[in-house]
Amino acid sequence: MTERRYAWPQGHWDWYQHLAFKHGVCVGEMAFVGGQVDKSSAGDPLHAYDLATQTEVVVRHIHTVLREFGGGLADVVKLVAFYANDGSVDEAAFLEAIGRHVLTHADIPEGAGPAITLVPLPCLALPGMMVEIEAIAMLTQGEKVLQRITDNAPGRAPLPPPFSHGVRGRDHIWTSAQGSQTRDGHIQHPDDMIMQTSVAMAHLVQILETFGADLDDTVKLNTWYRGDGTRATWEPAADKRATYFPAPGPAMSALSTPNLPRHEMTRLDAWAIRGVDGSRPARAYAVLDNPWQWPLDLPQVVGLQCGNLVFVGQQVALDVEAHPIASGDLMAQTRQVMTSTRTVLASFGLTLDDMVKQNSFYLGQADPETIVRNQRYRSSFYTEPAGASTGVPLPFLPLEALMVSVETIAMRRD
Repeated sequence: MTERRYAWPQGHWDWYQHLAFKHGVCVGEMAFVGGQVDKSSAGDPLHAYDLATQTEVVVRHIHTVLREFGGGLADVVKLVAFYANDGSVDEAAFLEAIGRHVLTHADIPEGAGPAITLVPLPCLALPGMMVEIEAIAMLTQGEKVLQRITDNAPGRAPLPPPFSHGVRGRDHIWTSAQGSQTRDGHIQHPDDMIMQTSVAMAHLVQILETFGADLDDTVKLNTWYRGDGTRATWEPAADKRATYFPAPGPAMSALSTPNLPRHEMTRLDAWAIRGVDGSRPARAYAVLDNPWQWPLDLPQVVGLQCGNLVFVGQQVALDVEAHPIASGDLMAQTRQVMTSTRTVLASFGLTLDDMVKQNSFYLGQADPETIVRNQRYRSSFYTEPAGASTGVPLPFLPLEALMVSVETIAMRRD
């Protein structure tokens, strides 16, 4: 049985109430760090509304958590940064700042660093909170050095040091978020969701090809798009993305934010698994009786296993006929998505306690009461110590009446 280690550094920040989740979990070479924020050990936000200071602190927190496993920021292969942007934040400068702070703690050659996705939002969970960053790392083990290959083809929009458009660590490939931006910063097809989706997907194809992989190797596809919580803004791009994948496809997540930069409509990132020798690891898919459905025939799956990893796709409170369950009730919908997550994991012989990373996106604002209720209820489904977690409020979910979306990664223990 592979050892599972958990991280809660001494004196590290905490939530307002005790939860089962830990700041980090490590299984073998792979470590997951839950969303790190600038808070005190009593759960109070620090440096309110100060994005620059919070960014520095949060990057340091990631390094601190990984040091519990004998690693650090040099081992990170993927970062996702959620940040509050009312239009006044220069995203390029924010990305440069993250990179600068990463390099403070890690000696990484230019263009050899992690992939990164930025998600601009109206707000985060608490008033004054400006940034929350989560991470995946691939750690060395003793004398064994992890071979890392990166992709920064000259035709793509440049990323500041040390970030890469794509990273391979053994059989795993992670991409940075891809949009329709050209190398000179121009947005192709401004305000056109479908055409920008096509460009972003083409970029993902190019990155995967660099590593000898293709879209069929994708196990997880994440989409952020400019939506308003209606089927009218969700369906066209979902239908377009579906044309790139035969069924059964990858686990997918599509979430809306109106705060993407001007004229930008979508950005996508991918996690793929393809052997360094070109082999395709075997996959298994969740088989459920009468699973819930989207109001559109999509190739995505509710869950898939590749190697010792199980990816549970975006779970929302819809029924078998794609009707909302418990419309407008956050707690009832949270119970529904946690129950459906448990059902998917059970189809692979796993339980919720096999979770290593869970993300919860809920309809809300910067409101302590909402995040506390949601976190406490989700935590109650787990036995302590549980894996890492990220919780982020959104102004809209993909469809009307939806209140919460949960996605999960689990790892087998055998």
